[in-house]
Amino acid sequence: MRVLVVEDEPKMRDLLHRGLKEHRYAVDVAATGVDGIWRVEEGTYDAMVLDVRLPDLDGFEVCRRIRAAGRWLPVLMLTALDDVELRVRGLDVGADDYLVKPFHFDELVARLRALLRRGARPRPTTLRVGDLSLDPAGHEVRRGDAPVPLTAKEFALLEYFLRHPDETLSRDRLAEHVWDEAFHGDLHVVNVYVNYLRNKIDRPFGRSSLQTVRGAGFRLRDDTAR
Repeated sequence: MRVLVVEDEPKMRDLLHRGLKEHRYAVDVAATGVDGIWRVEEGTYDAMVLDVRLPDLDGFEVCRRIRAAGRWLPVLMLTALDDVELRVRGLDVGADDYLVKPFHFDELVARLRALLRRGARPRPTTLRVGDLSLDPAGHEVRRGDAPVPLTAKEFALLEYFLRHPDETLSRDRLAEHVWDEAFHGDLHVVNVYVNYLRNKIDRPFGRSSLQTVRGAGFRLRDDTAR
C-alpha cells in the first residue's frame, strides 16, 4: 500500500515516514500543500495523511482541491487543535477521518488500516444531477449558475433525492428519511413538498427533473440527458 504524507514540520514528517515504513507501507512525503496536490494528481496513492497547518495552502484547501479533481483516496487529517469546528470543516471538505496531535502511532496505523479497507469511493462534497447542484456544508442550491433559495425542509428533501438519483422513492420512504420516525401525519404532505420543490428547481427554468412515478412515488433525473 502506498501512502502520501503531507506534513511541513520535519520531525513529524520523519516520524510518520519511518513509522509507516516499519509497518510495511510504501511512503512518499510532501512538505507543502501544492506539492501534495501535485503528487496526488501525478501519482497513485492508496491513502493520504494530511496535516491541517501547512505553509502555503492549509489542509482543508488541499483536501477540497483533490476532491474537486476527482481524486477519492482516503484522507486522514492531522491537527494540533482539538476543535469540533475544525473537525467538521475537515469532514465537510472531504476528509475521511481526523486525528489530534499528539497521538499514539498505533492509533494512527489502525485508523489508516480502517480507511484502506474502505477504499477509494467517490464522496463528492457537492451533490449533482445534471446542472442541479446542492452543497450540504454551505447549504446552497443552484440550477446552473442561478441560486435557488429553499426552506430547511425543502433542502432536506432535495438532498435525499440527490443522494438517490434515478431511484424511485416512495412517499413512506421520503417521510421516514426527511421527516423522522415520529412522523405520523398525512403522507399527502410529501406531495405538497415535492410540488414546492418543483416550483423552485424546475418550473422557473422550464425543466422537469423531479418526476412522478404513478403508483410508486417520485424520482429525480437529469432531464437534459439524451
